[in-house]
Amino acid sequence: MTRATLLLAVSFFPATALAHSAEAGESSPWRNEIAMLAPLAISGVWYAIGFLRLQPRVSAPHTPLWRNSALFALGWLTLVATLLSPLHELGEISFTAHMSEHELLMLVAAPLMALSRPLSVFLWACPDSLRRGLIRGCNSRYMSRVWRLISDPPIATLLQICALWLWHMPAAFEKVLHNEFWHALQHLSFLGSALLFWWSITRSTHRRHRRAIAAVCLFTTSLATGALGALMAISSSPWYSGYAEMGLHGLLPGGLPAVEDQQLAGLIMWIPGGLVHFVAALIFAYTALKQRQSPRHQRVLEGHSMGRPPVTGNTAPTMYVASSDARKT
Repeated sequence: MTRATLLLAVSFFPATALAHSAEAGESSPWRNEIAMLAPLAISGVWYAIGFLRLQPRVSAPHTPLWRNSALFALGWLTLVATLLSPLHELGEISFTAHMSEHELLMLVAAPLMALSRPLSVFLWACPDSLRRGLIRGCNSRYMSRVWRLISDPPIATLLQICALWLWHMPAAFEKVLHNEFWHALQHLSFLGSALLFWWSITRSTHRRHRRAIAAVCLFTTSLATGALGALMAISSSPWYSGYAEMGLHGLLPGGLPAVEDQQLAGLIMWIPGGLVHFVAALIFAYTALKQRQSPRHQRVLEGHSMGRPPVTGNTAPTMYVASSDARKT
């Protein structure tokens, strides 16, 4: 488990950081600098090499490898489109476009990449000596403890909420608007916290009743992001002087006033952003309830078949329920 952090950081984070390394306001809407394209290309080629080396060892074509590779490809393409398309350039002068970029990173690219489970594929792309070194280092006692702590769903949820709220504070966001280093750091923290969050609620297995915990974490995130978006949407004055100045000079797209640009950005975070987490919370809550009820239902059927009265209420032994949860987790 600890190896996922290292590999994902090496693969995706440089691409996000270097996507902001060039100066804003360049002539071409599609940013073709080699410094930005290279990290994205390297991560894609690295995964492709691992896939080609691992695929012959998989007998059936319809395996998790193919499904996970499709998920990774969709997430990688979303990341590329977000950072290389005109949307990124538009985000320099529009808070709405900037918010849309963040939502694509955190609600589309990050969950797709987390669900793709790329660890084994990346490892197969490494030379044998490097692969063994990564496994030994990341499975060390210290790294295991750190990873176990930060990948705990409540901790990962708190880290993502903190990243969202802190970076949208006016003092921090003003630095983002005027300095490419802070801009890159903001996107790194958004993508990193989102990857950790989605991985923790979909793949972390060291917690009992993880589906119920995931539902609570998703619902909490929905409330936190919705609250931040709502504050932006109902505000009667712009929070960020950088966008406010562009609005005064008529530089925002369509001549939109800065406060309306901010309100639209807040609505994007509030409704679509909060809705994604809320729907995911409902799905996890449904699966958690279904998982908890299935052992009781099985015992009812066994009681009928053996001529005993059905088991009702909470009479099912706790040990039986716990062992069933463990088998299905």
